[in-house]
Amino acid sequence: MKPDIHPNYRQVVFQDLSSEFAFLTRSTIATKETIKWEDGNEYPLIKVDISSHSHPFYTGKQKTLDVGGRVDKFRRRYAQK
Repeated sequence: MKPDIHPNYRQVVFQDLSSEFAFLTRSTIATKETIKWEDGNEYPLIKVDISSHSHPFYTGKQKTLDVGGRVDKFRRRYAQK
C-alpha cells in the first residue's frame, strides 16, 4: 500500500443521543470531541441521533400501517367510470 494516502483507521466511540447508549468500534470518521471510555482510555467521540438501541425496528416498537385498506379506498374513490 502507498504511504500517507489512506485515512486514519482507529477506535472510535459512537454515542446515541436519544438513549445515552454508547459502543466502541473502529472507524475512519474525523471528530474533535473525545470521551473517556470504560477501560480508562480516551477515544474520539461521534454523536448519532439514532442507533440500533433506539431505532423502532430493532427495539420492537415499530408501528404497522394499514396500507392495504388505504389502497383499496383510493381505488374505489378514483375508479374509472
